[in-house]
Amino acid sequence: MPNMSMTKNPMPAQEPEVRNKNFNEVALGYTEEQAIDEAQRCLNCKHKPCVGGCPVQIDIPAFIAEVAKGEFEKAYQIITRSSSLPAICGRVCPQESQCEQRCVRGIKGEPVAIGRLERFVADWHMANSTEAPEKPESNGHKVAVIGSGPSGLACAGDLAKKGYDVTIYEALHLAGGVLAYGIPEFRLPKAIVQKEIDGLKALGVKIETNVVIGKTISIDELFDEFGFESVFIGSGAGLPRFMNIPGENLNGVYSANEFLTRINLMKAYKDDSKTPIRHPKSTVVVGGGNVAMDAARSAKRLGSDVTIVYRRTKAELPARAEEVEHAEEEGIKFAFLHNPVEVEGEDGWVKAVRCQVMELSDPDESGRRKPVPVEGKFITVPCDCMIMSIGTSPNPLIKSTTEGLETQKWGGIVADEATGLTSRKGVYAGGDAVTGAATVILAMGAGKNAAAAIDASLMGEK
Repeated sequence: MPNMSMTKNPMPAQEPEVRNKNFNEVALGYTEEQAIDEAQRCLNCKHKPCVGGCPVQIDIPAFIAEVAKGEFEKAYQIITRSSSLPAICGRVCPQESQCEQRCVRGIKGEPVAIGRLERFVADWHMANSTEAPEKPESNGHKVAVIGSGPSGLACAGDLAKKGYDVTIYEALHLAGGVLAYGIPEFRLPKAIVQKEIDGLKALGVKIETNVVIGKTISIDELFDEFGFESVFIGSGAGLPRFMNIPGENLNGVYSANEFLTRINLMKAYKDDSKTPIRHPKSTVVVGGGNVAMDAARSAKRLGSDVTIVYRRTKAELPARAEEVEHAEEEGIKFAFLHNPVEVEGEDGWVKAVRCQVMELSDPDESGRRKPVPVEGKFITVPCDCMIMSIGTSPNPLIKSTTEGLETQKWGGIVADEATGLTSRKGVYAGGDAVTGAATVILAMGAGKNAAAAIDASLMGEK
């Protein structure tokens, strides 16, 4: 019998005053009973509007129908026809602005909890399945993938399933890209990332770490000396941006990239870490996206009092609503309509951030209201740590060492939206290296599109 409840089954989670002191995963996941009950809320719509909101086109009603019947492994097999990383996507994708936004149940109530169900199915499979995926027969073609983030993993996974000999080249010592260094353990456990990567290795994907393309090996060498027939660039956007205000070079001022990499990849918060990070007493985080929320919540777990400074209002925050809600529950403060103009220091260390008070202008022709300064109004926020989370750009190394690769003025690689093909023959690109910082699932979609285009090209198809 359908479940006509107007609300989702709530996600079990650690209590805020407990979780803000540890790095364990906040959301605990559905039980089998909760998953089945939630799946029964799905109306199995004929036109499947939710699928149109999924960048990788998972057959959402079909997998949910199997969950409703308790056929969790069948549900997993349906998901993995389209997605190589379901346990990751179920945790970090912005379902509320994609598949769930189009759910018919969301018209008069809450949409079906598609992301929570995807996570449940993937976790159930990891806990209960003992069969390794069958390695496909080789088709004799070689493809190189630069970067082991979501776009690179998705591209490699799809090609490996078709029998390609795929090697991923990763600059860091651990595979996963932003999944490993950018998203905190409390939101995406690294053991989950490793299990997803192990699944790709079982398909035959090889991963070479500590290889910086453009330094260790050039793209030309991948073709000429290593014998690859196509190259996919999924190197992400890891070059941080700063505001260029006085005092930004003081000790205690971090980019969100550095702060989160040290926390996530190097476990700098642990007492026995070889690269320990200073535990701040008071932290200011500048920005309003998911990365800003991750940095703020990580600083909170170091024992810091945390304030997020954002130049617009709460209504304009680009971060996921769930992440903002979790941050508020954990005791993080927000200073809306404020913009840093100077970092004040003492003995070489940050001691405060001076902020201009802002207001929103009248709507412009597009209807958007811009933040403008309120003349003469400032506040000073004391802190011994400041984290800049105002965006990133692609690393310029690949474009500066590769002839014939067209790039945008801001650094992004120019690539066809549908295929990922760049201006260089045989070279494809996707994800943040093309678009700038975006979401995991959009990067995966770009990787899948490029894999299909590479396959068609090497197999002589249109």
